Amino acid sequence: MLFHSSIRKDLARSFGATVVVLATIVMTIILIRTLGQATRGSVNPSEVMLVMGLTVIGHLTTILTLSLFIAVVSTLSRMYADSEMVIWFSSGKGLVSFAQPLFRFAWPILAAIALLALFVWPWSNQQIQDLRDRYEQRNDIERVAPGQFQESAGGKRVFFIDKDSPNNQTGRHVFVSSLDGHLETITTAQQGQIELHQGERFLNLQQGQQMLRNHQTGEVRVTEFKDYQLLIDSSLKLSATDLQSRMLSSRDLLKDPTPNNLGELSWRVGLALAAFNLMLMGLAVASVNPRVGQSYHLALALFCFVAYYNMVNVGQNWIASGRSTLPAFMLSLHGGALGLALLWLSIRHFNLSWRNVWPTPNVLKTQGQA
Repeated sequence: MLFHSSIRKDLARSFGATVVVLATIVMTIILIRTLGQATRGSVNPSEVMLVMGLTVIGHLTTILTLSLFIAVVSTLSRMYADSEMVIWFSSGKGLVSFAQPLFRFAWPILAAIALLALFVWPWSNQQIQDLRDRYEQRNDIERVAPGQFQESAGGKRVFFIDKDSPNNQTGRHVFVSSLDGHLETITTAQQGQIELHQGERFLNLQQGQQMLRNHQTGEVRVTEFKDYQLLIDSSLKLSATDLQSRMLSSRDLLKDPTPNNLGELSWRVGLALAAFNLMLMGLAVASVNPRVGQSYHLALALFCFVAYYNMVNVGQNWIASGRSTLPAFMLSLHGGALGLALLWLSIRHFNLSWRNVWPTPNVLKTQGQA
């Protein structure tokens, strides 16, 4: 059918262009943020692109939802501006008639948003956290790139080492600078080797010297050694930490309905419901009034999107803090948004106005004279 195919083609072009633009912007922002984390030592520099890709995958729900909303608003607004809507309306097509081709175009996108929010979002968060934990669990010697100065995880040591062993356990030309209060220690050695003693990791230095400087008293002491052991990790046992709710699968959130887990579940389900409701709002808000200008409707559409998404985040905090329950909030926010979108769409479809409901004083006066 010409009516359906023309609308779907316009929506597809607008949606594809919007996705490319938004994805490029988000990737640039996340890349800058990830590079900053790698500079601070939170992310392995060699895994920057992997972390960035996983983070972008986690934000695809927002990108697809906003792209679909913008595509609906921009496509229908252009049809109003080019008088195409007048042609369709004069041929017997009302505004509600646009809902069917819109749903046929958007249902794969809505399904993808739901799958991304319920399954891919926790998986990507878990993968990113595993990469960070794996890098944090590496000892200080393993963090250092050959021929480069680099700080340790705690920021109290500076290392320089030339690694020449396949397992990164032995290195030559070792330089270690540490600061503990007013005491500064600079240690150099010809060779260093990592050794384990009773669950603790030591760096066994050979043929070197150590300089101790007390910044408070100004005392300096230099000693030479043939063999010196430097403690690197006090314990290899990893402390067990509870997984955050955003890393748990949706099934695990249902199995453990704590306030934090229910808040996270409301956020994931809310993303899918928000995408559906925003699509209907986009159909209702898209119009062009020559007296007002196109920017007015675009600003109104942007306000609806920002307000709705902020309420989804606020609802997550309310449920996590116990201020609201999951069923009550989901029904009030998303049910209310659906009702508002349907009411708005009905008003636009039947071309209703408050003047038709409440007669103006001039009309009342005219009726009285008659």
